[in-house]
Amino acid sequence: MLHWAVIFFVIAIIAAIFGFTGIAAGAASIAKILFVVFLILFILSLLFGGLRRGPRI
Repeated sequence: MLHWAVIFFVIAIIAAIFGFTGIAAGAASIAKILFVVFLILFILSLLFGGLRRGPRI
């Protein structure tokens, strides 16, 4: 998912360079949403992965 966020971010930068502000804004907002979803899933996987292993002896 982070891969897709980076792709949309690159598309937004390229569109902004060429002056397509509407496309750049859309791609940037999609990249932001994907990045936030990635961060939430990453944090959840860290928490639940640590809880599943149990205490270390």
